[in-house]
Amino acid sequence: MKIPVVELSDCIVCGVCVEVCPDVFRLNDAGYIEVVDLDDYPGEVDEAIKNCPADCIYWEELKG
Repeated sequence: MKIPVVELSDCIVCGVCVEVCPDVFRLNDAGYIEVVDLDDYPGEVDEAIKNCPADCIYWEELKG
């Protein structure tokens, strides 16, 4: 299974990912983008990855 990851050290908190895919990405109370824990992630994640100006979102393959 693949999960989307936001590299917070590179994230500029522009909000593009939240706009493109609000079911997966959200701004938390601390002011950082976080990924919602889902069983299956929609195709819009690829759009968020493609449109991220900081290039800080990627897929990570879970082992096991």
